[in-house]
Amino acid sequence: MEIVIASIAVSLLALAFAGYLVKDVLRYDAGSERMRKIARAIQEGAMAYLNRQYKTIAIFAVLLFIILSAAINWQTGVSFLVGAVFSAAAGYIGMNISVRANVRVANAARHGVAEALPLAFRGGAVTGMCVVGLGLLGVSIFYYLFRDPFLIVGFGFGGSLISLFARIGGGIYTKAADVGADLVGKVEAGIPEDDPRNPAVIADNVGDNVGDCAGMGADLFETYAVTAIGAMLLGWVLIKDHLAVEYPLALGAAAIVASILGVFFVRYSNGSIMGTLYKGAIASGVISAVLFYVITVKLFPQGLSYVDPIKGSMSVSAADLYFTALVGLGITIAMIVITEYFTSTKFHPVQSIAKASVTGPATNIITGLAVGYKSTALPVLVVVAGILASYHFAGLYGVAIAAMAMLSVTGIIVSLDSYGPITDNAGGIAEMADLPEETRKVTDALDAVGNTTKAVTKGYAIGSAGLAALALFAAYLQEISRVAEELGRQVSILAFNIADPSVLAGLLIGGLIPFLFAALAMEAVGATAYRVVEEVRRQFREIPGIMEGKADPDYARCVDIVTKGALEKMSLPALLAVLSPLAVGFILGPLALGGLLIGSIISGLLLALTMANGGGAWDNAKKFIEDGNYGGKGSDAHKAAVVGDTVGDPYKDTAGPAINPLIKVMNTIAVIFAPLIAKIFL
Repeated sequence: MEIVIASIAVSLLALAFAGYLVKDVLRYDAGSERMRKIARAIQEGAMAYLNRQYKTIAIFAVLLFIILSAAINWQTGVSFLVGAVFSAAAGYIGMNISVRANVRVANAARHGVAEALPLAFRGGAVTGMCVVGLGLLGVSIFYYLFRDPFLIVGFGFGGSLISLFARIGGGIYTKAADVGADLVGKVEAGIPEDDPRNPAVIADNVGDNVGDCAGMGADLFETYAVTAIGAMLLGWVLIKDHLAVEYPLALGAAAIVASILGVFFVRYSNGSIMGTLYKGAIASGVISAVLFYVITVKLFPQGLSYVDPIKGSMSVSAADLYFTALVGLGITIAMIVITEYFTSTKFHPVQSIAKASVTGPATNIITGLAVGYKSTALPVLVVVAGILASYHFAGLYGVAIAAMAMLSVTGIIVSLDSYGPITDNAGGIAEMADLPEETRKVTDALDAVGNTTKAVTKGYAIGSAGLAALALFAAYLQEISRVAEELGRQVSILAFNIADPSVLAGLLIGGLIPFLFAALAMEAVGATAYRVVEEVRRQFREIPGIMEGKADPDYARCVDIVTKGALEKMSLPALLAVLSPLAVGFILGPLALGGLLIGSIISGLLLALTMANGGGAWDNAKKFIEDGNYGGKGSDAHKAAVVGDTVGDPYKDTAGPAINPLIKVMNTIAVIFAPLIAKIFL
């Protein structure tokens, strides 16, 4: 158990480092009273929404705690509840500091990029350290207490539940506000983004935090937790060796140390903002690779042997295991590079959308859809190559280790993502507070890169979600086989035959669910945005002096509209995720449920990539035009690009990212209820 104790110690180190970063960020000056007033409005809106969201989620959490404790066992119920609390805490703490870092970054921008950039990144790193610290802490403590990975699956489910609601609710909030603000402000009134005359501008800035900070934090928290648990489950079932079970924890602890060190590499010196941020990620990856080698050789000097369900008896050396870990890190690098290519203004895909905007909104949208579809090919081929390579060297357990290695660097990746809303808010505060043009140039430069980092981390989150779900799916198959063996039946992994009508039915239903889920999320954004548009139009019409800057808009009214809309609309998609695997499992049986899981993984991975990358490309195509290309701001091309960006907003920030927790929630529920379903049908 030395590994588990070391993992607990390192997770506490991550939380202590997060506390150090909080103190470091808050020592910076928050600027003028006007800047502080704007920042307070964003803080109050963000925290009010998150508090109301968590109260709503608490009702679901308590009901599920009772059901899991009664139907499964008390350990699963307790671990579920703690997982939900830890996930909520990671998002809450991270967003709390993000909405305080934004105004400090805006003020630091007065002194240039060199001061503002590291500050923004360290503000984002608070979320990153909380995510991995609380994730590893929860998994390690419950394994130390229960000594059985199956009893801690509930911890991952608790994180998944919070992630699902945070992604759906936060996504609806942020994009309803963004769409409403853009359609009336930019398109109809012709005023700039973040203009204080726009009644939806505060809601828009609040949304950046609840969607991209709290939402992504909860998303990767649960991916991190369920991936670790999935790898531990396979080590428990296939290898039956405590070192194989604890090895994923060791990888996670090593990468936390690497991520902490990586934070100190983010120092602006070479004139490239993105290059500066990537230095931290690269340093974390290299240090992780070195530590992975040391850990693997020390734990498995003689390798390990086990019976793989497909390949049969395998002898896996330490070098083989280390290679699978490197595969995971390699997938991370590839996903980042590919996503940047499809979403950055520097490359052809985004520029092609900008060029298409010259001939109007229709060609902009057609080209954007094509870019989104094309962007699925390379990521899927990378994931496929990673699965085949890791399986070749270490079997099914190797695939799980590759997934864990990919997720182990979550701390630095979440730091990159949370940097985005901080710099976005900083730009908004600079605009609304009428800071000098030189300051706004700095915040605009930081924000432009933040837009790309948000897109890049979404690609990472989607790819990691796919691998995490595959690890859980493998654990589900093994659990069904285990229960069948206890009942005197033989159900192997080969029983999931696509020619079986039950499996085929499950595949089709599973493939359908991400599309239905995405439709519900998109509709929710559209309905809520409609109410925002009507309210902004009303205020422009009925409050004299807004456009002249002589009267203040009613910001609180728009904040209230999107808050209510998000909370009202998030429950139905969440129920679809929770109830669909239970309905299929208890009505059609374990084989159909297995089909449902793999169908949802395949269609969910492709749909999420299409939406996230396509939406990111639309967004940056608009920014590419705003930088002076194809006529610049106010041109017909710009107006067409704003329409495309508006369509892409719920793609990339609501429906697409929410598919990540969807497929993991479904797989986690399947693992938890597998014994009950198997006993009914076998």
